[in-house]
Amino acid sequence: MPYAQYRPAGYYTSRMPPAVKWLLISNITLFIVQFFSVNLARRDPFALLALAPWQVLERGYLWQLVSYLFLHGGLTHILFNMFTLWMFGVELERDWGTRAFLKYYFLCGVGAGLCVIVVNVLWGDPYTRTLGSSGAIYGLLLAYGLLYPDRTVLFSFLFPIKAKYFVLIIGAIAFLGSFGAAGSGISHVAHLGGMLFGYALLKSRRPARRLRTRSSLAARLRDAWKQWKIRRARRKFEVYLRKQGRDRWTQ
Repeated sequence: MPYAQYRPAGYYTSRMPPAVKWLLISNITLFIVQFFSVNLARRDPFALLALAPWQVLERGYLWQLVSYLFLHGGLTHILFNMFTLWMFGVELERDWGTRAFLKYYFLCGVGAGLCVIVVNVLWGDPYTRTLGSSGAIYGLLLAYGLLYPDRTVLFSFLFPIKAKYFVLIIGAIAFLGSFGAAGSGISHVAHLGGMLFGYALLKSRRPARRLRTRSSLAARLRDAWKQWKIRRARRKFEVYLRKQGRDRWTQ
């Protein structure tokens, strides 16, 4: 489900915030290593990093609740997730700050993993492995839709739609898809779980309050800067007019 987004002119800068940058680097690096290992050496060095519910519950492999976020099942999978992370995560990190952004990202990912474990144990196959950062990514999409509801995104690169409606659509797709068969390795349950945990975190008002505070402060600083520039330009113009008037008088 690729998409793009309209942003105000001048939004993008040459510097990418650190959390998004290193998440992109780490995910892409691990994908490349895994790809060549599987296709050339015929072995997967990261097999124990994918989320397998039975291993978490029976062997205590709790790290899988985090490590599975850095593995992906194919080129399309990682391209979608990394593009979405870049497109929506950059603005969220700049508004929230790196620490709050990473906390939200990983809590959504871990929460999505817990949902996968519960659903696979109760109704699916606990031996099915799940991998991908989609749970955390869908948490970011939810945050963007709630915090910037009237921003316009391009759904499937074609249809302009407000962010709040886009989130409702992908949420409905994740919800309906969660009733399908498990075992694909990229679970709709993880998508839905990431959104649910993201919603709970935002409703706790910690990231949301910080976002609003930082955004309002930034807006006030921008307004103050613009007003100062206007007053400065006005003073220069008045000086120029007075000088022109004196020159005409002396002539």
